[in-house]
Amino acid sequence: MTTNPLPPIVDVDTWQRELNALRVREKAATRELDAIAAQRRRLPMVEMPDYTLEGEDGPVRLADIFDGKPQLIVYHHMWSEGQEWQCSGCTGFTSQFTRLEFLDNVDARFVVVTQGPIDEALAYKRRVGNTMTWYSTANSPFGSDVGAPPGGGFAVNVFLRDGDRVYRTWHTNGRGTEQLGYSFGLIDLLPYGRQEVWQDSPEGWPQSPTYSRWASSQDIAAAYGPRSAGA
Repeated sequence: MTTNPLPPIVDVDTWQRELNALRVREKAATRELDAIAAQRRRLPMVEMPDYTLEGEDGPVRLADIFDGKPQLIVYHHMWSEGQEWQCSGCTGFTSQFTRLEFLDNVDARFVVVTQGPIDEALAYKRRVGNTMTWYSTANSPFGSDVGAPPGGGFAVNVFLRDGDRVYRTWHTNGRGTEQLGYSFGLIDLLPYGRQEVWQDSPEGWPQSPTYSRWASSQDIAAAYGPRSAGA
């Protein structure tokens, strides 16, 4: 007899009835997300100054980070000065994005921008095996102006380019970034979910302190970084 916490065991008809009831809410949530996306497409925008950031090949204008495309998503990676291992949440989140070529089909690009000096940022990118393109705003007010100042948290910004003119169209931070990745979507399908204390779970479900089950930056480097390949 197992001592593990388990959902109730029922017959197939009961299970299907409960699933159908949940499906009504899932479909309503899908339609609400569609409506939110429609509202997002109707947001006004703000014109941006002509910022210069630092890239792997030197200084680069914000308009040129689009690489000729009209749309740009920027993930602002948290940066702690002088630390070997940067934010594990940012490191884990951005490690998901290893195949971004599909954005070419919608004329868009997705990059990382951080407050860390470019040499340190690129060294960290290599250490943890990140495959995205990174830029530094250490010598520019860009990060501070879009909600990601030095010593601040992570954020996502979206921009639209019309010729050399760049506009800010959307911003989020905190849990607003969850919809952009796949990891939590998969975990939330599981019977035990994220197993974190803040989640509403049945009595007896396994629960741990928030973040305690997240991969550390060292774990990510071991899995994806150069040392994982014996370098």
